[in-house]
Amino acid sequence: MRHRLALLGSTAALAAGAVVPAQFAGAQPAAAAAEYQWVALGDSYTAGAIRAAGDVFEVPRDGCERTDRSYPQVIDRDLGGLLDLTNVSCGAATIENVTDQVQNPIGRHMPPISEDPDYPFPPVPPQSEAVGPGTDVITVGVGGNTLGFADLLFKCTQLGAESDGAGTPCKDALGVGIQARLDKVSEEYDRMLVVLHERAPQAKILTVGYPTVIPEDTSKCGFGDLTKFGTITQGDLAWLRQDVLQPLNKAIEKSAGTQDAAGFVDLYTSSQDHSACDTDKWVEGLVTLPDQLSFVHPNALGHRNAADHVEEAILNVIAGA
Repeated sequence: MRHRLALLGSTAALAAGAVVPAQFAGAQPAAAAAEYQWVALGDSYTAGAIRAAGDVFEVPRDGCERTDRSYPQVIDRDLGGLLDLTNVSCGAATIENVTDQVQNPIGRHMPPISEDPDYPFPPVPPQSEAVGPGTDVITVGVGGNTLGFADLLFKCTQLGAESDGAGTPCKDALGVGIQARLDKVSEEYDRMLVVLHERAPQAKILTVGYPTVIPEDTSKCGFGDLTKFGTITQGDLAWLRQDVLQPLNKAIEKSAGTQDAAGFVDLYTSSQDHSACDTDKWVEGLVTLPDQLSFVHPNALGHRNAADHVEEAILNVIAGA
């Protein structure tokens, strides 16, 4: 699949006149415009955000931390002659930041853990403003920040340390509120898709789920190992997988169906043997050695896998248009 798409991207680039001998470049007509307008929306799992997902390529930085090996940028290189990408994904974005709320990007400013020398950043507009009547394809990967997954991770590490790795202290303290969080995701996701349909009536909308970050066998996640999940107990990791992350993907998939999206891109199944606790990991743990804060985000391998599946979905909706 990957090689086929790379070949398609190369062919499209050639057709657009991208490969021209240097001595004749000035005499050539301008490259043909891409046939389809694609807008990528989402949070840090779309933007890339961490150093293991590449380098931030925007100068000056806007604090959203879009990286050059994130899946929208990978697809843009694969299919750049076919698609004109507008990538407005942003680290820490909530569903409402996609729909209609201004966001204040944080970059890598998370004191006391890390200080960002460029912080504070100017606000960025709601991501939905990037789409319009001329948009052909929208991909959106969001929901984890509305659920509060990062806050859950932080709290679970604290409670796990206090319990010295025993039991399910995080589930015991926070489990009763998870369904309300999931209900909020569903409600806001539905509204977001309605807004996107209104702004871009002809666009095909693809919703993108989250990959596997916690393995079925939580004994792989050594207690106290910061390259995995630090001091979160094995019991709480199993709870986070079964009662939080899997239902989050189900909520997104359900919204995609009820709001007439073009499709749901499942990243969970293909990444099941590549969690933050597996040897061949596509998701980093809390930190990436030697000293990079990654806080459970996909690395470049995870984004390559996402690119393969999102590419296929995009090509399918284009072929069916």
